[in-house]
Parts: sequence; structure tokens; C-alpha cells
Amino acid sequence: MQKLTTIAFSLIGPGGKLRRREEGQGMVEYSLILALVSVAAIGTLTALGTDVKGIFTTASGALKTTP
Repeated sequence: MQKLTTIAFSLIGPGGKLRRREEGQGMVEYSLILALVSVAAIGTLTALGTDVKGIFTTASGALKTTP
């Protein structure tokens, strides 16, 4: 029984393999930030896409009419 207790405490203790890993937490936070920035960028480009297309169409038409 003593050996089993020693093994259990060595796994969950300060130097054990099952202790909390904070590196994964940082990676998850960066992933969430990246997802939020991606969604914001897609939304912005979708909203401005028609305006930009109109500007290029106007400029293209103006270039075609000049000699």
C-alpha cells in the first residue's frame, strides 16, 4: 500500500506528470484571439467589398474613356 501511495503522489505532485500544464492555456488564448481577429477581418472585408468594387469599377470606366 505504501508503494501505491508513493506512486500516486509522484504523479500528481509538484514534479509529477499529471500536474497542470499552463503552456496549453496560452496556446488556447492565442487561438481564440486569432479566431476573433479572423472573424473581424472577414466581416470588415465583406462590408467594404462592395464599396471597393464600386471604386475600382468607376476608376476603370474613367480610364477607358480617356484618350
